[in-house]
Amino acid sequence: METKQSLGAFICRRRKELGLTQRELADRLFVTESAVSKWERGVSQS
Repeated sequence: METKQSLGAFICRRRKELGLTQRELADRLFVTESAVSKWERGVSQS
Protein backbone atom coordinates (compact mmCIF):
# COMPACT_ATOMS: atom_id res chain seq x y z
CA MET A 1 0.00 0.00 0.00
CA GLU A 2 2.82 2.39 0.79
CA THR A 3 4.19 2.00 -2.73
CA LYS A 4 0.90 3.08 -4.30
CA GLN A 5 0.78 6.13 -2.05
CA SER A 6 4.41 7.01 -2.81
CA LEU A 7 3.76 6.72 -6.55
CA GLY A 8 0.62 8.80 -6.18
CA ALA A 9 2.50 11.51 -4.29
CA PHE A 10 5.17 11.55 -7.01
CA ILE A 11 2.58 11.86 -9.79
CA CYS A 12 0.82 14.67 -7.96
CA ARG A 13 4.05 16.54 -7.23
CA ARG A 14 5.30 16.30 -10.84
CA ARG A 15 1.91 17.29 -12.26
CA LYS A 16 1.88 20.40 -10.11
CA GLU A 17 5.51 21.22 -10.94
CA LEU A 18 4.53 21.12 -14.60
CA GLY A 19 1.55 23.36 -13.90
CA LEU A 20 -0.99 20.81 -15.12
CA THR A 21 -4.45 20.08 -13.83
CA GLN A 22 -5.57 16.49 -13.42
CA ARG A 23 -7.68 16.91 -16.56
CA GLU A 24 -4.73 18.21 -18.59
CA LEU A 25 -2.53 15.32 -17.48
CA ALA A 26 -5.32 12.86 -18.24
CA ASP A 27 -5.74 14.30 -21.74
CA ARG A 28 -2.00 13.98 -22.41
CA LEU A 29 -2.00 10.35 -21.24
CA PHE A 30 -5.29 9.43 -22.98
CA VAL A 31 -6.92 8.38 -19.70
CA THR A 32 -9.79 9.79 -17.66
CA GLU A 33 -9.44 12.51 -15.07
CA SER A 34 -10.85 9.99 -12.60
CA ALA A 35 -7.92 7.64 -13.32
CA VAL A 36 -5.40 10.38 -12.52
CA SER A 37 -7.25 11.18 -9.31
CA LYS A 38 -7.19 7.52 -8.27
CA TRP A 39 -3.46 7.24 -9.03
CA GLU A 40 -2.71 10.31 -6.91
CA ARG A 41 -4.79 8.95 -4.01
CA GLY A 42 -3.11 5.56 -4.25
CA VAL A 43 -6.38 3.83 -5.00
CA SER A 44 -5.36 2.36 -8.36
CA GLN A 45 -2.28 2.03 -10.55
CA SER A 46 -3.97 0.76 -13.70
